[in-house]
Amino acid sequence: MREGEHRSIGEVLNLLRTEFDDITISKIRFLESQGLVEPVRTPSGYRMFGDADIERLRWILRAQREQFLPLKVIKQRLDDGTVDHLEAETDDPDSAPSPAFPMEPSSFSLSFDEVAAAAGINKKVLTELEEAGVVVGHRARSGTVYDDDAVQVAKAAAHLLASGLEVRHLRSYKVAAEREAGILEQLLAPLAHARSGGGREAALRSLGSLVADGEELRRALLRRSLRGSLVT
Repeated sequence: MREGEHRSIGEVLNLLRTEFDDITISKIRFLESQGLVEPVRTPSGYRMFGDADIERLRWILRAQREQFLPLKVIKQRLDDGTVDHLEAETDDPDSAPSPAFPMEPSSFSLSFDEVAAAAGINKKVLTELEEAGVVVGHRARSGTVYDDDAVQVAKAAAHLLASGLEVRHLRSYKVAAEREAGILEQLLAPLAHARSGGGREAALRSLGSLVADGEELRRALLRRSLRGSLVT
């Protein structure tokens, strides 16, 4: 793209799909609504994205996919100007120390409709996910609101549902996550509540490593379990 050239949201979508096959126009609009990207507007109101906007979107999507960072953390680091450091971590995660697992509460309060749009699912499916306890909202004065964790859960669930699973199948993922969380809480509680300074930060760093190792173990066990039935 030539310097100074701008692209429409549809053209940006096609560019990003080469790396992020699940990207949607609703997702790009959602990131804009949260102040993470600010395309210029034509006199007619159409969004136009420049080089910097597209690269910013690429970094945001990579941070979500590869580091599981919540939008609050992503926005803070972009605003702080620490993107170069984070890009180095994302491109070569093995060269950097294990990051602290992001546990900060989200600063975003989204409506039911906004979650459905950001995840690219219809309201009926989102209602079923909520009734199953897979997607969870929080009570507020304005009603039920949702954070960016709810968006990520809904988005992942949508992919599984599109592959043929049903909402009832997703409860097993929820139960497994809750069991793993209970084990990790018991393991790290003494460190987190240690009287010496930095206990919580040390616990979060350990948690990051444990979550990554647990993910690797799950993949290996799943591969072993499926190899006999799917590979001849």
